Amino acid sequence: MKKRQVVLKSGRSSSTTSASVIRNVRYRECQKNHAANIGGYAVDGCREFMASGGEGTTGALTCAACGCHRNFHRREVETEVVCEYTPPNSSYAQ
Repeated sequence: MKKRQVVLKSGRSSSTTSASVIRNVRYRECQKNHAANIGGYAVDGCREFMASGGEGTTGALTCAACGCHRNFHRREVETEVVCEYTPPNSSYAQ
């Protein structure tokens, strides 16, 4: 499952520079220890979270492959900062 969050930041005065931060969140392999109650360590081998329901439903937090809650899957966040600059005098004389 891949989510995308966009945060826009701008200056206080007449802004000529704007920046946006884009965060892509993915949930990877399941890390639930299925043998914890007997003192062992065993994972189920689920490689990536796949939601079993649509966004906004309770199934969106349950993995369709292994049945575990999304919190058991390793969270991976990719952050990208995009800056845009506009010169104060945008009309160029030729």
